Amino acid sequence: MGKGIIVGALGVIFGGVIVAALVITLGYAPANADAKPSWLEKTLAKTALHAVINREAPKNPNPEAVNDKNLIEGIEIYSQNCAVCHGASNGQPSNIALGLYQRPPQLAMHGVEDDPAGHTFWKVFHGIRMTGMPSFAHTLSSEQIWKVALFLQNMKSLTPAAEAVWKRVPSQAVKNS
Repeated sequence: MGKGIIVGALGVIFGGVIVAALVITLGYAPANADAKPSWLEKTLAKTALHAVINREAPKNPNPEAVNDKNLIEGIEIYSQNCAVCHGASNGQPSNIALGLYQRPPQLAMHGVEDDPAGHTFWKVFHGIRMTGMPSFAHTLSSEQIWKVALFLQNMKSLTPAAEAVWKRVPSQAVKNS
């Protein structure tokens, strides 16, 4: 009896793999960026992302001190590397952001202030597969990435000097004419 259950379970798993392979190889799984993702795709992607971040992200607090110098440096790095997708202080998306799948969050509107600093560091350092979020591990130093994380964690409570710099980051939002 136990052997039959095991064989049956393996058969169901094998059958599922065959069906999934056929769906993919025959072109029935959407690969276009403007297609709506399935419930299964969203669930699997979010679950995998959260699990790996929880396991791998640094647990230590941000080593960069909250001060004008570090916040402003974080804003400048963000402006040069992140604003094209994640927006400026007006929270409006650029043409690039509107065309990406997954749509990148506009951080002035949907920030990450409540995320642990290590989670933000991990996302910037490693990127997020199949979302358009690149890894900056080879282009920014760890210190620069921590400064971006510092800015994002304090985006809603910036010092007056840092707030003035943030407000000057140019928006690349779509202009309606």
